[in-house]
Amino acid sequence: QVQLVESGGGLVQAGGSLRLSCVASGRTFSTSFMGWFRQAPGKEREFVAAIWWFFGNTYYADSVKGRFTVSKDNAKNTMYLQMNTLKPEDTAVYYCAADENLGRMTQKSSAAYWGQGTQVTISS
Repeated sequence: QVQLVESGGGLVQAGGSLRLSCVASGRTFSTSFMGWFRQAPGKEREFVAAIWWFFGNTYYADSVKGRFTVSKDNAKNTMYLQMNTLKPEDTAVYYCAADENLGRMTQKSSAAYWGQGTQVTISS
């Protein structure tokens, strides 16, 4: 089992920034990829960004490219999502996830392990 705990959500104005954190514990060696997803009210969950834990390769949804940056700190077993130039349409619950299969995350918006989610609200 892998446990994931997110933090860092909040309320900011459009154009502002937030940084989310996700701390992983447990059998983290069983997962190669960690990622961020979001779900807005009335919408399906969507992939946001992912990172290959060992090599650091990063992957992004088109909607956040150039504005969001995913990174990691191996020593702290922590993944980050730096979100800049935030827009009202970025408002959602953001979830941290982990899986051994990148395609499952990017193409199916699915993962083996999930955090509890953190609310991000962008005011216009």
